[in-house]
Amino acid sequence: MLAGLLAIGVVHDVIRSIQGPYREDAVVLSALDNGLVLFIVAELLHTVRLTIRNQTLDAEPFLVVGLIAGIRKVLIVTAEAEKSFRWNVEGIELLILAGLILVMATAAYVWRRSTRPGDYFPLQEAGRSPSPAPSSPSVRGS
Repeated sequence: MLAGLLAIGVVHDVIRSIQGPYREDAVVLSALDNGLVLFIVAELLHTVRLTIRNQTLDAEPFLVVGLIAGIRKVLIVTAEAEKSFRWNVEGIELLILAGLILVMATAAYVWRRSTRPGDYFPLQEAGRSPSPAPSSPSVRGS
């Protein structure tokens, strides 16, 4: 239901942008921004549904929502600053966002690797090793 309301809001904003003083960049930015918010809300609702159904709080889906939100903001900032990019404002914001996205992606990777080691080391998880290790002869001291 929420996704439907957001989709109606996107269409309404695009129609309002077209009817008013028509600027192509404003229409595209509005549609892009609202469309990406729709994806964020959909992913967040899916995450909350999984949390309630499984009755566990898993950090990975929330990191994914944060990544989507960070990437959305990077896209919007770069689209808005396309004609007049300045390092003092937009550049610093983009650098901070890039660092935040890198930290969240690293955290999601570490989280997945620590909670599901079988995805990365299937032979160790099964209790087998890829090749038998040569046994060294035992040396007894006299």
